[in-house]
Amino acid sequence: MIHPTAEVERGAIVGPNTRIWHSAHVRDGAVIGAGCTLGHSVYVDTGAVVGNNVKLQNRVSIFRGVTLEDGVFVGPHASFTNDKYPRSITPDGVPVQDEDWQPEKTLVRYGASIGAGAVVLPGVTIGQWAMVGAGAIVRKDIPDYGLVVGNPGRLVGYVCRRAHRLRFDGVLWRCSECNDTYNLPPPESDRRD
Repeated sequence: MIHPTAEVERGAIVGPNTRIWHSAHVRDGAVIGAGCTLGHSVYVDTGAVVGNNVKLQNRVSIFRGVTLEDGVFVGPHASFTNDKYPRSITPDGVPVQDEDWQPEKTLVRYGASIGAGAVVLPGVTIGQWAMVGAGAIVRKDIPDYGLVVGNPGRLVGYVCRRAHRLRFDGVLWRCSECNDTYNLPPPESDRRD
């Protein structure tokens, strides 16, 4: 289903059962998997890759060089940048062209969630089932199941596959909601010396 106001350029690949809503724009060369939902005014750039069963809430921006694996959730107004040294012009005052820069790669692994209004800086990897809090600025890699909040984003703990906060029992990380356990290192802020 593609809403009549959405623009999906010729050359974009969109998988079956994907829904693209009002005013979304999917560029030529973008790849969108099966069973995805792209909300109002979502932008997916040339060369961006979105896996299967991904949900992109309203006004998410995904630029070239970004890969979202299967099952990723991205909250409204979140954005993924791709240039560590952005400029509109060269030192000579000439407008920058595509060939003048190389986008950084960013990877969001299986099942991870990115909160509303978060900004993911270029060149990072966000681990499987990790969770980024609303409004966080992600500038470093996040481990699997990692919970990152703040500006700058910092690892404050871990979450389970159902997004519940894990507690350290002295040996393992445990979810009090689902009782699953995880063998994960404590984050710096929780280390016991």
